[in-house]
Amino acid sequence: MSENKWLRGAIPALLLHMSIGTVYCWSIFSQEIASYIGWSKSSCEWAFSFAIFFLGMSAAFLGNIVEKDIHKSSLIATICFASGMAGTGFFIWYGGQHQGSIVALIGIYICYGFIMGVGLGTGYLSPVKTLMLWFQDRKGLATGLAVAGFGAAKAIASPIMTSMLTGLSTAGSEINGVGNGIWKMFLVLAGAYFVMMFIGHLLLKKPAGWHEPTGAEKGPSMFQVIKSKPIGTYIGIWLMFYINITCGLALISQEKMIVKCIGLAGLAGVMSTISAIFNAGGRLGFSAMADGMKDRNTVYKIIFVISIVLTAIVILTKGIGNANVDGNKNMLLVVLVLALIFMVNAGYGGGFSNVPNLLSDHYGMSNISAIHGLTLSAWGIAGLTGNQMASFIVNKLCASSAYETVIDGHTYTVNPVGYQTVLYVTCALYVVALLLSLFLVRPSEKALEAKAAKKAAK
Repeated sequence: MSENKWLRGAIPALLLHMSIGTVYCWSIFSQEIASYIGWSKSSCEWAFSFAIFFLGMSAAFLGNIVEKDIHKSSLIATICFASGMAGTGFFIWYGGQHQGSIVALIGIYICYGFIMGVGLGTGYLSPVKTLMLWFQDRKGLATGLAVAGFGAAKAIASPIMTSMLTGLSTAGSEINGVGNGIWKMFLVLAGAYFVMMFIGHLLLKKPAGWHEPTGAEKGPSMFQVIKSKPIGTYIGIWLMFYINITCGLALISQEKMIVKCIGLAGLAGVMSTISAIFNAGGRLGFSAMADGMKDRNTVYKIIFVISIVLTAIVILTKGIGNANVDGNKNMLLVVLVLALIFMVNAGYGGGFSNVPNLLSDHYGMSNISAIHGLTLSAWGIAGLTGNQMASFIVNKLCASSAYETVIDGHTYTVNPVGYQTVLYVTCALYVVALLLSLFLVRPSEKALEAKAAKKAAK
């Protein structure tokens, strides 16, 4: 088979990432799952949180397997993701037959949360190092392309899933107002994504000229490599990565209701698709931008500054509450709120695509899959804290501020004070992340050499 870098690196990476990236479609069907099995939406939300948690943890603990054998890890990813999705469909069906069943809820936690989570972690890691080896001169562009597939998956799959929810439902099959298309959709998609990921698994291959060190050749262990540099640098990278994800999830989890609150309820689906495009665009754009920078950490400074400025503007103008008052839209505030949503999505994606290259600049390629996997533990922990923190603020801390309002002819319960309070927290966290980027994460040797060469040229 051809040793073309697109065929053996980029295409299989896209097949893997565009499959597992559909985990972010959770909001499309979460309410339907809850209604169909007879549990509250908040109870079912933990399935998504567990999926992100086990994504990060499996990446952290299985990074060495990915380092040794990408074929084994990509096969594990394929089997776990597809079987977890099929299992989720089965337990939704079971929950429909046994309303309020704890077995159904725990089954969904295990299948969507744990099994799919393991598939997500190994599937996310498997193509990254391979791409960095194929595209040595444009590592940021290459990893950005693949990780953009993860972000674009939501934009592509959301309308398909929405159509399947109704198209697969049998007339008269409704349970609590939800048709049986909900569990059928999971079974159909499990088969489709298994085929996509298995083809990606078969195509994925490291360059023929690359010799993976083994045994004594491998040199220092992952932790020895990390400790060979100032430990504060790694801690800083981990923390700013964690904060960026936490803030992103906090806003993204409330995105749908914020869009309704500013008077765009009828366009909520369109706005979700556009934000997913920004997420994917940020993954590709910020990483490609970093290829031309002496220090990739500069990209994080740009992301945090943009996020702080836009968040502060929306806070000061009380944009979420004032954008739509009694049906009268303030278009400037609407645009500002949308700009915040879109750019946080872009920065959220850009943070993901740049981290493996930032790590390779500091620690080299020998243990990059393992070190990247360890760093993705930040994603797992943020999966438990980001959206849950926002939910606590909106539904508990600011619950008394919620009220019903009519938007585009429909009645919604909104809580602009709660959403604004979430912004106070994320703005403060973004400031902390910027300080970490400025003062704790030191320039890499590559950045220092480039700086010295420029100084010498003068």
